[in-house]
Amino acid sequence: MLVVVLAILGACQASKESNSAQDDPLASLYSPDYKPFYHGVASGDPLDDRVIIWTRVTPETTDAPVEVKWAIAENDQFEPVIKSGTVKTGAERDFTVKVDVDGLTPGRQYYYVFHALGATSPVGRTKTLPRESVDSLKFAVVSCSNWQHGYFNAYDRIAEKELDAVLHLGDYIYEYGIGNARNVDRRHLPEHEIITLSDYRMRYAQYHLDPALRNMRMRHPLITIWDDHEVANNSYTEGAQNHQEDEGDYEERKRAARQAYYEWIPIRENEKHYRSFSFGPLADVIMLDERLEGKTEPAKGVTDPRYADEDREMLGREQLGWFEQELRGSSAKWKVIGNQVVFSDLDRTAVVPKNPRNMDSWDGYPAEKSRVARVIRDHEVRNVIFLTGDTHASWAFEVVADPLSVPVPPNYKPIAVEFGTPSVSSTNANESAPDDTVMVREQRYMETNPHLKYVNQRDHGYVILTLFDDHARADWHYVSTVLQPDAQETMSKTFVVPLDSPTLR
Repeated sequence: MLVVVLAILGACQASKESNSAQDDPLASLYSPDYKPFYHGVASGDPLDDRVIIWTRVTPETTDAPVEVKWAIAENDQFEPVIKSGTVKTGAERDFTVKVDVDGLTPGRQYYYVFHALGATSPVGRTKTLPRESVDSLKFAVVSCSNWQHGYFNAYDRIAEKELDAVLHLGDYIYEYGIGNARNVDRRHLPEHEIITLSDYRMRYAQYHLDPALRNMRMRHPLITIWDDHEVANNSYTEGAQNHQEDEGDYEERKRAARQAYYEWIPIRENEKHYRSFSFGPLADVIMLDERLEGKTEPAKGVTDPRYADEDREMLGREQLGWFEQELRGSSAKWKVIGNQVVFSDLDRTAVVPKNPRNMDSWDGYPAEKSRVARVIRDHEVRNVIFLTGDTHASWAFEVVADPLSVPVPPNYKPIAVEFGTPSVSSTNANESAPDDTVMVREQRYMETNPHLKYVNQRDHGYVILTLFDDHARADWHYVSTVLQPDAQETMSKTFVVPLDSPTLR
């Protein structure tokens, strides 16, 4: 295969040797087998006729642009090559490469490869979206991968599976410095909290040297959305809990974070981050931006006079209108919502009496939350599945028609379901409290929230969501540890959602 690919792509002049690589703080993480494609390859934002393919070249010097050749084919022998081309990259893009390859066939698996500086990248695998009916669709759902909280074993397990796409719901990186580290041999670089463009670039570069993340990106197309830690903890349009005055201008920090994200993630670089994907008649996937597009500052609590104000927004007026149109206009059987923070009502009084509602989640924006629920209920939008990250916990809710019922009555009428995916590695509740204590909290959540059918705040992993014509299925997969690389996992919980019946079985 290598001979064929080299013949297709031709030879590129190798870069001049330099001492700069010796000064690279990430050099100890480089695998010589990947040189100069140390960060691997990736694909994302698949449509029925196109997909983004991505790589990053690490030259020995950074004073000149690099020419990168690419090719895509329907088999890993690249016989024949379907499309190929040449692009240039340089320091202005942190030597990342993205190609939006069009003219592809719907519902087809493809292989792609890059060549630069006299070397050939690993071969990536991707898949276009179906245009016609398919028997089923399968997605991995992930969020919250903190480098210095543990190893990304969940990503390795996802790489082994056959999927249509990976839905990443955010907290892809974390902005913290090394003071937030767990007792594992992994420390953030740079060591300080990231604020500038060069900081964010280095942090993304570090994360993509993780073999498990690199492996998952190489095997499956990604559909991603950012959460808060891609900028700073509990971020919104005009600020963040983890941005202080002495850290400079917040708008400048957001621009830096956004630029690095678009450089390192295989995503189309549009002004608006929210977007939707049609998987034919079976499903529409709608990705929401609940951080930087329109989110206003969270209220201080349920007693805050601003708490129920109509002008307090999670999505912002423009995105909310778009979302409502997507819901009402979808003819697909399943409407899958990529959602960063919990949508369902969650009464925390029995667990956190001083903070009965999470102000950073949809519970902190009751007016807009009620409007979304009314659209689903009044327009009879069926088979809505919210997928949620952020909380480092597993959740399964039946979404109630009136999300402002306090508490939710036992005879509630559900209008949708919601599945929360656990963290890949970010700390769980039982890493700051004993297991027994956390299990008591989980039981209290269940007792005081009748629409909550499952909660687990102790295990790391991911959710596999499979959609069929007559039902949807969610499977929670948990890894055995994040303290070291490990291949063991268990599938610990399954819920089935019948078509046209938003109930969990």
